[in-house]
Amino acid sequence: MHDGFLLLGFALAFVLLFRRLGLGATLGYLLAGVVVGPQCLGLVGQAEQKMGIAELGITLLLFLVGLELEPARLWRMRRDIFLTGLMQVTGCGLVLAAALHFTTGFSQAAALALGLPLALSSTAQVLPMLQSSGRLKTPFGERAFAILLFQDLSIIPLITIVAALSRNPSDAGGPPGWLMAVETAGAIVVLVLAGRYLLRPLFRLIGDLGEREMFVVAALFTVLAAAALMEFLGLSSALGAFIAGVMLAGSPYRHELEADVEPFRSILLGLFFLSVGMMLDLTAILHDPLFVVAIALLVIVIKAAVIVGIGALLGMGWRSALALGLLLSQGGEFGFVLFAQATHAMLIAPQAASLFGAVVTLSMATTPFLMNATRRFRTAPVAEADEREGPGAQGAGDCASALIVGYGRFGQAVGQMLLTSGIAVTLIDRNIEAIDRSASFGVRVYFGDGTRLDVLRQAGAAEAEMILFCLDGDQVDAALVNAVHHAFPQASIHVRVFDRRAKIRLEPTPARSVIRETMESAITMARLALDDAGLSYEAIARAETRYRARDSERLALQIETGDMHAADHTIVTEVDAALIAEGG
Repeated sequence: MHDGFLLLGFALAFVLLFRRLGLGATLGYLLAGVVVGPQCLGLVGQAEQKMGIAELGITLLLFLVGLELEPARLWRMRRDIFLTGLMQVTGCGLVLAAALHFTTGFSQAAALALGLPLALSSTAQVLPMLQSSGRLKTPFGERAFAILLFQDLSIIPLITIVAALSRNPSDAGGPPGWLMAVETAGAIVVLVLAGRYLLRPLFRLIGDLGEREMFVVAALFTVLAAAALMEFLGLSSALGAFIAGVMLAGSPYRHELEADVEPFRSILLGLFFLSVGMMLDLTAILHDPLFVVAIALLVIVIKAAVIVGIGALLGMGWRSALALGLLLSQGGEFGFVLFAQATHAMLIAPQAASLFGAVVTLSMATTPFLMNATRRFRTAPVAEADEREGPGAQGAGDCASALIVGYGRFGQAVGQMLLTSGIAVTLIDRNIEAIDRSASFGVRVYFGDGTRLDVLRQAGAAEAEMILFCLDGDQVDAALVNAVHHAFPQASIHVRVFDRRAKIRLEPTPARSVIRETMESAITMARLALDDAGLSYEAIARAETRYRARDSERLALQIETGDMHAADHTIVTEVDAALIAEGG
């Protein structure tokens, strides 16, 4: 309890300070760990034990990465993920390894074990920067995301490479590479089958029960079970979590899973950076500070230069290539994991791991300054050719987007009209039977409670232009509409309500429209009945106009007075000869 209080207190103070300075949360966590750790104030110890728990943050991060890998999105971004990403990791890794080998005297194996991890960038730092600047969904942002995605995927082969280079006698009796490959493939098959025949029915059962707490438990169980299986086979637990995410990426439970797991991921990833800061060997750093600064500059220059070269080779404009190179020039959080692997493999000494951990930390600190320095290049008045192409050029970015909460009879009609008008739609519902029924017609509806802000955010509400609540009954109140408007001010809000009482309650809110669910269908039926009675089209139109005017007058008075009986005289209770005469 005491350690948790101190860690969270220092983390809160430093993260708020660094956010205020525009330096990002990652550096705040790292510095908080350094200050509170055994080598500075010495208020909290046992960093290694905390690191064991905090590594769950990395596992959950890879699970969330897997959830993003829907086949359609993966196919659309395939060029940047598998071509640009591969070129960046291998190009930067090999150049850095060669530079370390010739400038520091590290052996080829040690230089490779250091150079390849340094090729990775910080997903935890770069993605929030792109989100805060509103560029994550742009071609530039998606290209950066694709490279980061490939870097996350490359963790597994990089761990395998370090294990293959191991000098640790305890690793000598390990299984041969071909056997590890077979075990990995077998484990992947087991996880995929488990996802199809066990996990989806499990989540369907929990969704039917409506127990949100059990959904959270099941989500964490899925991640930990997949990670434990891989760890039991001597493979990376992160690989198991990633595969668990991939096999659920196309399920209707994706957004609910993201919303439920995200808080745990954020807290544990913050604890991970705190632990890294606590474990930094300040004595070793202070003993050779010039080495740390020189290597950090070497990493930044080499990575930026290689990425700019790759961008030019792939036809990117020089402005965008330079901005991308500087954005991804820092070391990443997975470098700490791989340095620990290299230390266990006896490829580098623990002191070297501490020094290169400091190199990664220092390189992270430079990124916000580098991006500020290149702002004028990234906001050039004329968009370059690569900014008009790339991922997403043919995606939802070409049309408006809407988020529909509730896909019953009402939501289906709304959704189909929007789709036929060229508006991209994301659908959310909590009714498992409705989700399955929609799937049989080829319609993908995601499971989730659309009245929760975190679920809306995971479903893309921050980018949506419209949010439409098409739920039965009175599930949407004024507090929810106000909260949604505050969280997603760019989106217009439209609400289906049960009756005029609900409409009156929502009148003061920022909702663009509040629609009574039976109003228009009742008017339509009345028009058809009048037509069957032999009235002319003009007479029918007059009757509808009179009714709408009286209803609007009554509604306005009810809102003004707060009395449901206000303007009762406008209700027509019997045949009104005066009105008939007025209508001619």
